[in-house]
Amino acid sequence: MTNLPAPTAPLKILFQDESLVVIHKPAGHIVHPAENPQPDDLVAMKILRDQIGVRVHNIHRIDRPTAGVLLFGIDREVSKSLHQNLADHAMEKVYWAVVQGKPEQSAWSCNAPIQKAKGAPNREAHTDFEVLKTVDHHCGKTISLIQAVPHTGRFHQIRRHLLDAGHPIVGDYRYAGIEDSDANGKSLNTGTRMLLLAKSLSFKHPKTAETIFVETNDPLIDQLFGLGVGL
Repeated sequence: MTNLPAPTAPLKILFQDESLVVIHKPAGHIVHPAENPQPDDLVAMKILRDQIGVRVHNIHRIDRPTAGVLLFGIDREVSKSLHQNLADHAMEKVYWAVVQGKPEQSAWSCNAPIQKAKGAPNREAHTDFEVLKTVDHHCGKTISLIQAVPHTGRFHQIRRHLLDAGHPIVGDYRYAGIEDSDANGKSLNTGTRMLLLAKSLSFKHPKTAETIFVETNDPLIDQLFGLGVGL
């Protein structure tokens, strides 16, 4: 008897037409096949292709541990236009991040340059931040919900700019550290999740010129801050 692989859960589709599709990428999924693929990789591009029955082209990417809005093109020419819109900073991305502590400022901007790797050049980076809500949890932890709007797309930009501010993202093992991430995950009952959500995406449809706005939510973040649908 042949052992078949377990079926993969379908992705949540937030918007779709004949030219493009927007999904909610779960945390833990990668956007496209890795350079060194592993048997247990969950690849959003492949899952979506099989789910809707057509080839898709990734327009942008979000990190494996980040959940949220992710755009794919179906039509090749539309995909090229969307790539150009991204390069021209004509798409507005909004993220929600759960961070440790309470920032002193209710809103601020960070322009700290980012180096992708040791020896690589420093690149200009700009992110605007706003505190949406702060709560003191029963476990004794103070956490804040931050809205982040990146104006550039550098490597781990939001994660690194929040670290620069002294408020790393809860569950960010790379920048917050293993010990703190494990402790926060246990105290807040969030496990090993990194609490960064690609909350919304706004862009002009290359064919219809209509402004497309798509947003999503994260039940875990909503629960932590006592939110209903949205804030």
